[in-house]
Amino acid sequence: MESLVILAAVMLVTGCVAGVLAGLFGIGGGIVIVPVLEAALSFLQVDASIRMHVAVATSLATIIPTSIASARAHYQRDSVNLVLVKRWAIFVLLGALLGAWIASQVHSRVLAGVFASLAMLIAIKMLLLPESRNLTDEVPRGPWVAVVPTLIGGLSSMMGIGGGTFSVMTLTLFNEAIHRAIGTAALFGLVISLPGTLAFIIGGLGDSRLPPGSLGYVSLVGFALIAPATVLAAPVGARIAHTFSRRHLSMLFGLFLVAASVRLFYQMFQ
Repeated sequence: MESLVILAAVMLVTGCVAGVLAGLFGIGGGIVIVPVLEAALSFLQVDASIRMHVAVATSLATIIPTSIASARAHYQRDSVNLVLVKRWAIFVLLGALLGAWIASQVHSRVLAGVFASLAMLIAIKMLLLPESRNLTDEVPRGPWVAVVPTLIGGLSSMMGIGGGTFSVMTLTLFNEAIHRAIGTAALFGLVISLPGTLAFIIGGLGDSRLPPGSLGYVSLVGFALIAPATVLAAPVGARIAHTFSRRHLSMLFGLFLVAASVRLFYQMFQ
């Protein structure tokens, strides 16, 4: 009983932190939720061969309500680029479905290395060269550009994150204002998390190794505990975001990316 109380407390705290991060940086909080859930599932002695599947799937499920709350808060502040959402949404969605499908085929160390390297490069740019010239003056158009949102959806779905980390990095390089980049990324989080969750549910149906209270690879217990906390905390993060200048918010996001990169590099060599 005591262990369950501790587990519940950890998940609630995780949900609060993830919610604030969702509103502050336009991320779904998965970069916080996934490692904590994996540790909790290890504590519960869930089979190691499906532990990360459950953690990633449950993270994506909790990101659904978080993204709705965060995107709504940013939309009310006119910080969502709806024109870009209409252009990119279908590619983000297709990428999310593809990413969830091939998640078990990609070695986690390879994916962690790619993500950590990219995140560190963008963090250096945001911290040391915040006023340097971006890759383009505006978000480019053309058939080849579809690769970008597809990759955002695919990589995010495989990692159990809402896409904010990739979306904000990409949009700021395309000269999108940081506040609009964060708000737009929050809406992309919903486009990624919903189909990704459904794919993980279908993929895990009937697996005898799943812990009690699971729907496919999604832990309904984890979802029930984390999701409400993230929904309540996301608007707090959005309010905080609008108290910072563009420079300060860029620096905060850069520091966040450094921390995420260091954690992933560390995990690669364990």
